[in-house]
Amino acid sequence: MQITYIDRHTGEIKHENPPAEGLLNALYHNPFGKMALLPLVKRKFISEFYGRSMKSPSSVNRIEEFVQKMGIDMSESLKPIDAFGSFNEFFHRELKPEARPIGSNLVSPGDGRLLAFESVKEIHNFFVKGREFTLPEFLDNEELAAKHQDDVLIILRLAPNDYHRFHFPYAGTPGPIQRIKGSYYSVSPYALAGNFTKVFCENKREYCLLDTPDKGEIVIAPVGATMVGSIIETYQPNRPVRKGDEMGYFEFGGSTIVMLVDRNKVSIDEDILANTRNKMETFVKMGETIGA
Repeated sequence: MQITYIDRHTGEIKHENPPAEGLLNALYHNPFGKMALLPLVKRKFISEFYGRSMKSPSSVNRIEEFVQKMGIDMSESLKPIDAFGSFNEFFHRELKPEARPIGSNLVSPGDGRLLAFESVKEIHNFFVKGREFTLPEFLDNEELAAKHQDDVLIILRLAPNDYHRFHFPYAGTPGPIQRIKGSYYSVSPYALAGNFTKVFCENKREYCLLDTPDKGEIVIAPVGATMVGSIIETYQPNRPVRKGDEMGYFEFGGSTIVMLVDRNKVSIDEDILANTRNKMETFVKMGETIGA
């Protein structure tokens, strides 16, 4: 199953080929196409087993082949390829600081394929990791949703070969993580492209409110696979952060980051908005400017 997206730096349409393993293909599924139907219990059993195996010392044998197949640039890694104790440790590897320079204004919180909408209110529903949401459903908070109902909506989807740590997109003071649990019946993460097969899935999502000096309150919401990967926070709540400071990382499993920003205080770059209108994701890297 092939996925297409725009390489922002070259303007080329590129093709993403998910790994051969069926589970990875399901976790990092095509946002524009169908994905295989698996019973929830079966997915839970298989993915928990697979997740545990990725933490075992023997899983290091998978790293080199994965690097070669996925074309990962290990010169960016803080550690050499033989320094990891498990595949999962490699998966959420740290990068050298110079590998991701921090741009001006609002920046991407991570590496990945990005969609941006100028107003949540105008699109009504949106799709994240196989689930259709309204904003109150996504946040599980009516009051917070009402406050941000006309915000810019940003959805960043990480692929298996991407850098899996995520960072603050702007300077400010972050509050504590608010965790949301739930399983649900769902459709594709981007239904605007057509009709899709419905699937059962269960994901973990949470959010942090970043209080900024001039952009108001920014909502940052990591979404991970409950059954395989975990979301690990590495920041200290209620302590000021700089733009680009690390917020956390995803362990093995599908990963997405959703952001809400006051549309009166940010203007998303037009190339990203145009690609989204054309139902195409835009590949960006952590620290890259995405709005002024």
